[in-house]
Amino acid sequence: MSYLKEFKKITTHSLLQMKQQNERISMLTCYDYSMALLLDSAGVDCLLVGDSASNVMAGHETTLPITLDQMIYHAQCVVRGTNRALVIVDLPFGSYQSNSEIALSSAIRIMKETGAHAIKLEGGLEVVDSIKKIVGAGIPIMGHLGLTPQSIYQFGSYGVRAKEADEANKLLAEAQLLQEAGCFGLVLEKIPAELAKQVSEQLSIPTIGIGAGNACDGQVLVMHDMLGINTEFKPRFLRRYLNLGELIPQAVKAYVADVKSQDFPNAGESY
Repeated sequence: MSYLKEFKKITTHSLLQMKQQNERISMLTCYDYSMALLLDSAGVDCLLVGDSASNVMAGHETTLPITLDQMIYHAQCVVRGTNRALVIVDLPFGSYQSNSEIALSSAIRIMKETGAHAIKLEGGLEVVDSIKKIVGAGIPIMGHLGLTPQSIYQFGSYGVRAKEADEANKLLAEAQLLQEAGCFGLVLEKIPAELAKQVSEQLSIPTIGIGAGNACDGQVLVMHDMLGINTEFKPRFLRRYLNLGELIPQAVKAYVADVKSQDFPNAGESY
């Protein structure tokens, strides 16, 4: 059963209701106005202005180089193209780790300058103080556990996290800690499906999975991966719904050929 028509505007409270009603939450990353219009009109519940923009928009190897100013720019574009979806913005690397005052300042800038509805940050115990301070200022926060890409050089790989008991128990404890600190939701990235199921059942707030099985309360994918724009990334958890990596070059080649042959523009396309 779908509750799509019930939620004319998605809020953090809507997501909690969706968990309670067992209505799965859909989320995609988004970085610009035009795609925000398309994704929002298609009924996606949440748009995540992810620091993955560092990879798919700017061509960096990791998410680390993107700046707070750049994240604000992308978020401004997405918000202008969104009517229904909840817009969540990643706090980028370096904008919140040093102390809770800097974290609050970064969160306030995003909320004031973009019009977004919430922020997301990575980490567990080490960011709890920042979460409490930001939530205390009235800013909704989504947490992120499991594989946290901003810590990739510490992990050493993009492999599955929390496969061993010690790390799994730590993740379970930190998930509870983030909920108690005030997070309205939690992204679980690349962890065993059974562990994600345990977390989802343990928490009263919704969980959003990516590479974490189907027991989470929702799912998120990077838009460029789901639409087949980024063709080199092929993890097990990714389902491609379109192959724009082939379709776009085909269209461009046809355009180039028509220009070269003087077929475009024709008489009907001229003034």
